[in-house]
Amino acid sequence: MLNLNIDKAQAKRVVDLHELEEIRLDAYESSKIYKERTKAFHDKKIVVKELKSGDQVLLFNSRLKLFPGKLKSRWSGPFEIKEVLPYGSVTLLNKDGSEFTVNGQRVKKYLADQKIPEGSSVPLCDPPKA
Repeated sequence: MLNLNIDKAQAKRVVDLHELEEIRLDAYESSKIYKERTKAFHDKKIVVKELKSGDQVLLFNSRLKLFPGKLKSRWSGPFEIKEVLPYGSVTLLNKDGSEFTVNGQRVKKYLADQKIPEGSSVPLCDPPKA
């Protein structure tokens, strides 16, 4: 049952190669669409931090994972921001005036010293979604 007609075998081989190329292009396109949708979902969840010099921030202590204490906070501070550097780095001032640079993802705003204007109310939880 061998096909000894070389022209028919060559034509079938060319058609098979074209079909294989189409399948590969479809897989590539599907992968590209998946990556775009995953990136859009991830970017939607990112919360932008508005940090500027003079703000008070808390610093996350990642070393505490080695010796965890049940009630010990992983956040230390507050520290004052001296400068916000490009690409997310932040220069902080310690209470004694020394400065050090950390990744901006390790800090969050310190809200305890903020003044609330009189007559305004602060919600304790988010309003229910309709």
